[in-house]
Amino acid sequence: MRVLLFTGKGGVGKTTAAAATALRLADRGARTLLLSTDTAHSLGDALDTSLGDAPTEVAANLWAVQIDTQGRLEAAWRDVQSYLTDMLTRGGVDPITADELTVLPGVDEVLALLAVRELAVSGTWDAVVVDCAPTAETLRLLALPEALRWYLQRVFPAQRKIARGVRTVATLLGRGDAVPPDSLFETLLRLNDELASVRELLGDPTVTSVRLVLTPEAVVVAEARRTFTALALFGYRVDSVIANRVFPDGGDEWRQAWVRAQRVQLDAVRESFGTIPVQELPYRPGEPVGVDALRDVAAELYGALPGVDPAAETPGPPPLRVDPDGAGGFVLSIPLPLAQRHDVDAVRAGDDLVVSVGGNRRILTLPSMLRRCVVSGGSFDGAQLHVRFAPEEPEAPGARGRPRPTPGGRTEQARHD
Repeated sequence: MRVLLFTGKGGVGKTTAAAATALRLADRGARTLLLSTDTAHSLGDALDTSLGDAPTEVAANLWAVQIDTQGRLEAAWRDVQSYLTDMLTRGGVDPITADELTVLPGVDEVLALLAVRELAVSGTWDAVVVDCAPTAETLRLLALPEALRWYLQRVFPAQRKIARGVRTVATLLGRGDAVPPDSLFETLLRLNDELASVRELLGDPTVTSVRLVLTPEAVVVAEARRTFTALALFGYRVDSVIANRVFPDGGDEWRQAWVRAQRVQLDAVRESFGTIPVQELPYRPGEPVGVDALRDVAAELYGALPGVDPAAETPGPPPLRVDPDGAGGFVLSIPLPLAQRHDVDAVRAGDDLVVSVGGNRRILTLPSMLRRCVVSGGSFDGAQLHVRFAPEEPEAPGARGRPRPTPGGRTEQARHD
């Protein structure tokens, strides 16, 4: 089973590329599901058909769905929302306002991710093609599983212990209903497990890959480069770039000027993305709407049927690896293609390594062998961040009884060489 995520700056044609790819997979005989995490929900418009929250067959072997996050919110978040609404109402907030305030920012994206996982692991589909939101929203979406899991693992166990201790006292005082019930914590723990499964699915390069869609314009290409770096930071593999609306040669001087300008950007794209294949889609005289028009787009992308397999696995380097350094320590390597050295930073905080690239940040929970070490340095070679870890020095003689910091309790900066 393969999961293909399509993203790009708004308006570049990612929905068209995703729909055409899904249709080609279906025409090759793969049971394919096409869905969207974009709240704009333009899949139905591209396919020229009505879609709902349940998969609808739109062609042989092809089903499409527009996820109803509101309905899923009411089903999955009811326990948490009911408790929060009740607390706000007790504080004097009117019920309607309280209900609105308990719709937490980002919960729609979480539910969309859970829906992708649920559909992907159902065993019904050979391929799942996801039309993602524009790049900024997609990056937040793909960063959510790890970030929320970190929060749930660090914060809520402590909160639950406190709640258990306070509940007895609150009950004696007649205020037991003011303490979060166990059902709320159980809901959050279940969410934690589901997010772990989402991260495992989307972070597996043998199952999931990302495809960047762009138009050959300087601003769009610049955003695609930043997205490529951010996806690598979060551990997601890009296996293809689709350049859409490419002007063909010929015509008057006005069009030729556009051709020359686009060619400069396409050369920059190929140079930036290295060995990742770049496919071109020509500028079409009309908008591709409906199954027949999308089949034409698929033929331009993948050739005449059967053409190349749109879901073929392409090998790539592991997104993150740990290697021994030969001196008893380790080197943690994180690919950060196209990143600028001055934008890269890494700080150890307890058992975590916080890596920042520009405006993006990832909190990595270190494996046990690195938790027992200290950060001894770091370097960025223009393509990968390398963080060096050295074994914790043994306690000096005569130091017994004196407080001694541990690797998990200090903050260390991984300075660039």
